[in-house]
Amino acid sequence: MIHENEVVMLILGLGVLIFVLGKRSQLKRFPSSGLLILGFYLLLAGWALTVLESFFWELFLNFLEHACYTAGAVSVAIWSWKVFGGGKEAR
Repeated sequence: MIHENEVVMLILGLGVLIFVLGKRSQLKRFPSSGLLILGFYLLLAGWALTVLESFFWELFLNFLEHACYTAGAVSVAIWSWKVFGGGKEAR
């Protein structure tokens, strides 16, 4: 069963994807921007998988969805630590 909030989140994420792809050169000016962009891509994949699991392979896609959420959160956390927490690489 598809929930409306899942579809809305995917649509909003796709809108942000258009922005990210259009402004990629400007986003690269952020320190360690690759980790931040990777985190967004992983979260977007999770949002897409949560909608797709309503149609087929429910258990497998649910597992992949949560794996993407975890990896995306870890990626953003590492980026945050590098930028704000004293990682020497970003400075």
